[in-house]
Amino acid sequence: MTRTTNARIAGFTFLFYIAAGIASMVLKGRAHATDVLTLFTSLSALVLGVTLYAITREEDPDIAMLALTCRVIEAMPGEGAFFFAVGSTLFSWLLLRGRMIPVALAWLGVIASALLVVILPLQRGGLLGGPGSWSSSVTWLIWLPMLVFEVTLALLLLIKGLDAPPARLSA
Repeated sequence: MTRTTNARIAGFTFLFYIAAGIASMVLKGRAHATDVLTLFTSLSALVLGVTLYAITREEDPDIAMLALTCRVIEAMPGEGAFFFAVGSTLFSWLLLRGRMIPVALAWLGVIASALLVVILPLQRGGLLGGPGSWSSSVTWLIWLPMLVFEVTLALLLLIKGLDAPPARLSA
């Protein structure tokens, strides 16, 4: 697929992933509905991993592969949030380093993701509202920058696509 196609698919998938995740929280307690939504969010994580890998692999194939692997682990039910955060941090860093998206947006992604990498283990350890506690204001506070980043990135990818990577000088 072309870079533009991967960007557009990633943009749509970000929005779909967010919508399915929020719907799953709203429908908590309805097992059949949340089971179906979990399948869709898992598939979305895989699609995002592949498309973001395709977009960022020229910047650094090893880091892009590690980020893809984190997205694959994220797709498995149970331990997804932490691996989502690590993968997002790595992909955001590659988008920043390659100047593929506006610098301010890329920095928002790096900072929001890195914040999650630090805070999610603390929550899992019972600090800051406890693991998975969406009733905690701290949880909403730490996820809000990530939501802003992903929605903005999704719209950018859908509408504008990606900036062409700068030409590299060969040694």
